[in-house]
This record gives sequence, C-alpha cells and structure tokens, in this order.
Amino acid sequence: MASVLVPLAEGCEELEAVTILDLLVRAGIDVVSAGLQEGPVRCSRGTVLVPAMTLDQALEHDYDMVVLPGGLPGADHLDNDPRIRELLLKMANSEKFTAAICAAPKVLASAGLLANKQATSYPGVIDSMDIDGMTCTDDAVVRDGKVITSRGPGTAMDFALQLIELLEGRAKRDEVEAALVRP
Repeated sequence: MASVLVPLAEGCEELEAVTILDLLVRAGIDVVSAGLQEGPVRCSRGTVLVPAMTLDQALEHDYDMVVLPGGLPGADHLDNDPRIRELLLKMANSEKFTAAICAAPKVLASAGLLANKQATSYPGVIDSMDIDGMTCTDDAVVRDGKVITSRGPGTAMDFALQLIELLEGRAKRDEVEAALVRP
C-alpha cells in the first residue's frame, strides 16, 4: 500500500487539504496528516483541522509521496520550515513523488525542485519567480517526472485523482472517480 504525507500549516487552504486527504483515503492509500506544530490547524477560511500527528512524529516514517496543500499564509509557513525543505530534498534524492497545489509549488521551487521542469500554480505564484529552466503553464495539473503541481482549490479534485493514478493505477482512479458522480 502506498503511503503519503500531507503536512498541514496554519493558513492552509482547507478545500485543497481535505480534498487531497479524503480522495487518497477513498483509494485505500495510507495517508498521514501532520501539523507543523502540535494541536489543531486553523485553515485560511477558519476551518479547523486536527492532524493525525506532528511533523516531527511523521518524519520518523518513510513515504512514497509528500503532498503540500496551498493557501496563504500556509504555503509561506511550509516554505519557511527547514524540516519541509529537508524532506522534499530527501524525497527527490530518493526518486519519490513530491506534489504541491495553489501557492505551495513555491515551496518546491525554493527547494530547487522546479528547475528545468514544467509546473503550474495559483496565478502569480511561481510564474513571477526566477526559476532556471522552468516552464510555467496554466494547465490544471502538471506532472514532470516525479513532481506534480496544480492550480488551486478548483483543481483540487483533478489533482488528487492524478495522485491516486500515479500511486495505485488508472483502475483505482476510475473507481474512486466513479463513486464521486462527477459530470
């Protein structure tokens, strides 16, 4: 069974965080939500999420993928946390998946993971950054090797379904999507 870590920072975008967590669980993926600090996380719109554990506890385990929800100031908190940067570099060096949505692709960029890649983000986030060799697109979801990025709350479901397909295959993605009764 695939395992995924979803770090939750104060001010994260709740629609993205919950969509990612929910759909990956529906796919039977072992998903761990981890707060940067102990206790509940207040999201950008005021929703309160209770992570399963702290990031320090989560870092005692290995994962197949790390997924960063966006939102502000959540993405800034992720970007400013040296544990997140170290984790992203460890994942990349191990040729494991790193994924980010909305404003969080800037965290991947800061860690050097978007150089010479195609990527997307919330408008004005990574396209305003000077990233060597990066091609910024306005596609809903972009995969370049082991790096997956997405635009924002409106693309969260497409993003999560792509993550399922990468980890568990097309049949599992189709099974989860069919139960969602999407148009």
